[in-house]
Order: sequence, then C-alpha cells, then structure tokens
Amino acid sequence: MTEGYTHMPVARKTVDLSLRDFALPLFRRKRLLIWTFIAVLLGIPLISLLLGPAYSSRMVILINRERLDPLVSTEANTQLINSDTPVTPEEINSEVELLRSRDVLEQVVVANGLDKPQGFSLADLLRPHQTREDRIARAVKGLAKQIKVANIRNSNLIEITYQTPNPELSYRVLKSLGDLYVAKHVAVHRPTGSYEFFTQQTDKYHAELADAEAKLREFGRTNGVAAPDDQRTSLATQLSDTFGLLHGAEQSIAADEERMASDRRQLLGTPSRSTTLQTSAANDKLIDDLNDALLAAQTKRTQLLLKYDPAFPLVKEADQEVRDDQAAVAKAEEKKYTAETSDRDPTYELLREDLAKSQVDLSGQRATLTATKRSVQSLRDEMVRLDQLSITQQDLQREVKAAESNYLLYLAKREQERTSNALDVTRIANVAIAVPPTIPALPVLSWPMVILTALVLALILSIGLAYAVDYFDPSFHTPEQLVEDLGIPVVVAFPRRRA
Repeated sequence: MTEGYTHMPVARKTVDLSLRDFALPLFRRKRLLIWTFIAVLLGIPLISLLLGPAYSSRMVILINRERLDPLVSTEANTQLINSDTPVTPEEINSEVELLRSRDVLEQVVVANGLDKPQGFSLADLLRPHQTREDRIARAVKGLAKQIKVANIRNSNLIEITYQTPNPELSYRVLKSLGDLYVAKHVAVHRPTGSYEFFTQQTDKYHAELADAEAKLREFGRTNGVAAPDDQRTSLATQLSDTFGLLHGAEQSIAADEERMASDRRQLLGTPSRSTTLQTSAANDKLIDDLNDALLAAQTKRTQLLLKYDPAFPLVKEADQEVRDDQAAVAKAEEKKYTAETSDRDPTYELLREDLAKSQVDLSGQRATLTATKRSVQSLRDEMVRLDQLSITQQDLQREVKAAESNYLLYLAKREQERTSNALDVTRIANVAIAVPPTIPALPVLSWPMVILTALVLALILSIGLAYAVDYFDPSFHTPEQLVEDLGIPVVVAFPRRRA
C-alpha cells in the first residue's frame, strides 16, 4: 500500500518548477493534444483546398504637394500653398478616410459587380427577398473589411491591398478604387461651380466696363471737352496773365490821366505862338502917300485961290486939308514901324500832341480794361464749369478704373479656375498612384506555406488547448495540490492505472 507515495507531513512551501512539471500537463492530456494537432494539421489544408487559392493585389498612393491650387477668393493677390510644407499626418489620415468612404466603395462595388450573386451563398439563401440596395450595402460592408488601407510608416505613401480568390477581380477592384479615389480627391479639394461663378462675374464687370467707357465717351462729346484738368490748368495760366494785363491797364490809365493833367497845366502857362523874326523901320510908303496927298491938297488950294478969295469956304477947306496932310506927314515921319514874324510854339505843340495822344491812349486803355475784366469773368466762369466737368469726368474715370480693375481681377481668377479645371480633367492632383495594381500571378500562400502554417498552428493550438484544459480541470493531480488546497495530510497515494 505504500507504492507510489509515502506518508509524511507536507507543509505549504514554494515549489520550483522543472521541465517535468511543464511536460506533465501535456502527458496528462496527450490524447487531446494529439487529436487537436491532427485536426488542425489536416483542417487548414482542407479549408484552403475548399476555398481555393487567394490572390492579393497591391496599390500604393503617394500624397504630395506638386499641384498648388490658389485659394478661391476675390482678393487681388492670390495666396498660394507653400510647397515646402511637409504633408501632415492629418492630411494622410484624411486621404485614408476618403479611400474608405462609403460612396467610393459603393461605386467600386457597382463597377465590379460585387453586389451580384457570386455562385452559391448561404446569405442569399437566408435572405431570399433582399433588394439590390441591400445587396450593395452588404457588399460595401464586406469590401470595407476586405480592403486593407494603411499608411506606410515615416512616408507619404498609403498602401492598399485586396485579397480574393479571383486575381483579375482583385486587380479590377483596386484599379477602379484608385480611379474613383482620385476623382473623389479632386472633387473634394476643388469647390464646385467656382469657374462658372468667376465667368459670370467676368462677364458682368466686362459689361460694366463697356458701359462706363461709353458714358465717358458720351461725356466728352456732349460737353466738347476731352481733358478738363489740362484745360483748367491752361485757363489758370491765361487767367494769371489776364490779371497781369488788367493791372497793367489800370496802371496805364492812371499814368495817362496823370500825364493829361500835367499837360493841361503846362499848356495854360505856355504861349501857343512865339516870335521867330523882328525888324524895325520907317513907313516910307505911308509918308510918300501922305506927301502925294499934301501936294494934291496944295495944288487944289492954288487953283481955288485963282478963282476965289482966301476967305472963301472952299479955300478954307483946302487950307484945312493942307494943314491936316502936313500934320500927318510930320507924324508919320516921327513914328517907326516894327515888323515881327511868329510861328507855333514847339513846346506848346508838343504838349498839345502829347495831350491828344494821352487822350487816345486813355480811351484805348479804358477799352482794354473793360475787355480784360470781361475776359477775367469769362475765364472764371469757364474754370468753374471745367471744375464741375472735371469732377464729373473723374467720377466717370473712377467708374471705368473700378470696372476695369474688377474685370481684370475676375478675368485672372477665371483663368486660374480654368487652369484648375483643366488639371482636374487630366487628373493632375496632389495624389498619385505611385504603384498601380497588377494582376497577381501567384497566390498569397503556396502549399508548402499552407502546410508549414498548418503545422505551426497545430502545434500552438494543441499545446495551448492541452494546457488550458489541464488548468481548468478541478481534480487533483498530485498530493501536494491536495495538501495545499485542502490542508489534509496524505497518508498514502496510488497512481491512477488504466485497465
């Protein structure tokens, strides 16, 4: 009765595990170990044979900044993205989410017919009345699980893999996914309708520019002026010169009036004529005439005395005539006659001419003053009119410049958007298919790899299952476990023997 174990008190203590302790559970569960190993070793190749070979296609997408789209704004200075800025992880994650977006996957499903029944399917058998939308939704869900999207570490590359039993289907799915993703990227990063908006604004401001230019031309024709500012500057010069003439005329009038007053004062004290020649002599002819008259009177008295008495009145009259003639001759012999020759005084004539000239000049200067005043007023009125026209023209010119500026701005924006649209059409974007998918020629796992994988899994699962079953088994395997768990001393122990 003492075979196997001896009676001895056993105390609780820490037991060092040995290789035998690790092997004991395997020996206790060797039947489970063997059957599990055989089942896994044979089951994995059998499942692989039933499922057929799996082909995996691979595609790599590069995220870069080669295309620099201007921001859609109405600013004159276009803001550009800095191409030196590295691609951030957030941007890469955004592109990964675009790849996994439902609409892209749904288009891939429809494009490759993944929503159509692929032979016998238990799901189709259990859901006989499902609609096409239901099949598409389930196909999208399954495709999202099968497609593996991952960012290659420390790079701007996104790797996409897809594995199916059909190598051509694997290629087609990734090919359509790449094309649809690039289109989705372009659509998301490019606002829709921007080109049409800028085209409408360009046409609008072009019409406004043409209207403003027409108003400016009509303004020039209506008012008969092309450059009011230049004409106003020229008129200002003329007005300044006219003011000079006005002051000059006023000064000339004052000078002429003063000169005329001076001439009049001098004329009052200046004789109009002056003696040029003066001679003094007796008047011989008068004396001769008086002597002849005296001789005639004496002859007449002599003749009367021959006829009459000296007391006769005619004789007395003749005597008196003789005496008068004698007195006249005596008086004439006593007097001297002076002969003077006179002419116009030159000073008087000069003053008179200067006065006449000053009067003429004064009349001319007064006429000039009146005309100059009218010119000044006319120039002022014209300058006021030109000033108003200049303000109106400047308003029209500002309208033309504003319309031209807006037109050129939106024209440049339209060209930018047209260029971006052209790049969109040619699929030039900030993502590129770095490694396009190809039709896989070899399956993912070959038969040697399948057998090796089955062998490794069989070992791992069988050993793990044996340890797990042994660990969760409630029975005692050694006296030490009984003493440790129940605290009851073991008197004798017999190993279990199988019949």
